[in-house]
Amino acid sequence: MKKWLFGTMLATGLLLAACGGEEKATDSNTTTDAEQATEAAATEDHRIIAGTVVIANILDRLELDAVAIPDTVKDLPARFDGLPNIGNAMDPDAEIIKSLNPTELLTVSTLEYDLKDSFETYKIPADYLDLTSVEAMLAEIEELGNRYNRKEQAAKLIAELNAEIEAVQQTAAQNEKPRVLILLGVPGSYLVATEHSYAGDLVRLAGGENVMAGQEAEYLPSNTEYLYNSNPDIILRLAHGMPDEVVKMFDEEFATNDVWKHFDAVKNDRVYDLEEELFGTTAALNVPEALQVLQQIFYE
Repeated sequence: MKKWLFGTMLATGLLLAACGGEEKATDSNTTTDAEQATEAAATEDHRIIAGTVVIANILDRLELDAVAIPDTVKDLPARFDGLPNIGNAMDPDAEIIKSLNPTELLTVSTLEYDLKDSFETYKIPADYLDLTSVEAMLAEIEELGNRYNRKEQAAKLIAELNAEIEAVQQTAAQNEKPRVLILLGVPGSYLVATEHSYAGDLVRLAGGENVMAGQEAEYLPSNTEYLYNSNPDIILRLAHGMPDEVVKMFDEEFATNDVWKHFDAVKNDRVYDLEEELFGTTAALNVPEALQVLQQIFYE
């Protein structure tokens, strides 16, 4: 019933909490405050901590160093070899971070709720980057380039990603849009991903139509009777947290809940499990690879 697709994940954007000097322009006709801040950011000796693997990869593409990285089993660029780690990206060690005296810790906006109190307690300067969509990630990359004097590197990276996206969209324009249902599974439960989620954004860019279009939230609770009435052509299943365990949960759900066998997507063997490393919950630099996988599914 299901088809397995594997990929490799990772990627996102950055922002700077400026720790500039105290000098201010006295002649408003020559230099604005914003220009001064940008110039200070470009020359200041920053001590950046990469709060997530995606951010570390973006830093590398922009030729920016860091003083620490998150704990991960994934391979990071050689630039970060030997650096201390701050623990899991979702629950980093604030004491270690503080001891490294960072000028900024860059993490993602989806973790702000969980991390903000701890960082404020330890007076850690943190920036929460918006990587909830491809467009947001590109904007963060551009902002990072501006703030750290890496405009050329940022422009090159953005151009590369945009070229890949445009090629995918040209293919999509020549085909009929499939109706797609996206299920995001975590140990013990699953949600429905709307067009406002990162997975939903990828589906849109690849030419699919999310059956949950028109919703405001990123994720919705699952109601199989309602989902059946949405009549998807394709069902995508994303397993996160403990992927092997979640896939087994999905298998059991589809085998024991009789509603699923009535879905055309199930009858037509168009249920696909997507690899977590390529289809994360936030945007990453592997957007082109993820879009290629989706187009293979949509137009096979």
